[in-house]
Amino acid sequence: MQVTIKIFRYNPEQDKKPHYETYKLEADPTDRVLDLLERVKGYFDGTLSFRRSCAHGMCGSDAMRINGHNRLACKVLVQDLKTTKIIVEPILGLRVIKDLIVDMEPFFANYRSVMPYLVNNEPEPKKERLQSVEDRERFDDTTKCILCACCTTSCPSFWASEQYAGPAAMVAAHRFIFDSRDQAAAERLSILNDQFGVYRCHTIFNCTEACPREIQITKAIGELKRAIATGRLD
Repeated sequence: MQVTIKIFRYNPEQDKKPHYETYKLEADPTDRVLDLLERVKGYFDGTLSFRRSCAHGMCGSDAMRINGHNRLACKVLVQDLKTTKIIVEPILGLRVIKDLIVDMEPFFANYRSVMPYLVNNEPEPKKERLQSVEDRERFDDTTKCILCACCTTSCPSFWASEQYAGPAAMVAAHRFIFDSRDQAAAERLSILNDQFGVYRCHTIFNCTEACPREIQITKAIGELKRAIATGRLD
């Protein structure tokens, strides 16, 4: 089948403003959008720039807007799009460095702000810190995040301000706040109890819809709001 792929292009060293370039390619229905981008770069324009790494939906590096929705290019098949016209753009809310590459530093700054690591000041056990199966299941969903930024850059609150912590940072906070081995839940909840914290979430579910790992992000943020309001983690 023949597909038309329209790609956002911007090289700050040459272009005064962004533009789009269109390419016609032969493709199989089971080709991924990433395959099409590799074909354009390899056979049409070697200057095309985009991030990619594992190409198996685990590293999160090739997040981009595909036909208006945040997706991983390595996971979206041509046949999934149900059209032969494909538009590929950078994710929103972050400065474009070149073509489909954006500056991820504001995203990672917000991620670091919620202390995304285990805090436990008790003496180290001889082997490991044990917890029950039930305790582990309490935060299992939010361990799946691959920091692709699909959720955060689909959120209108983040488009309005990079200071908003964003869904991915809250998912990271949730993962540790509800971990029975951690001792910094109160500190993280205090960080998120801020004008740019959980209450900037307006529960529109863009983040949940965009997540390639199918994390129930809006539910997790709701649990954080409840924990802040009640002071309880049950």
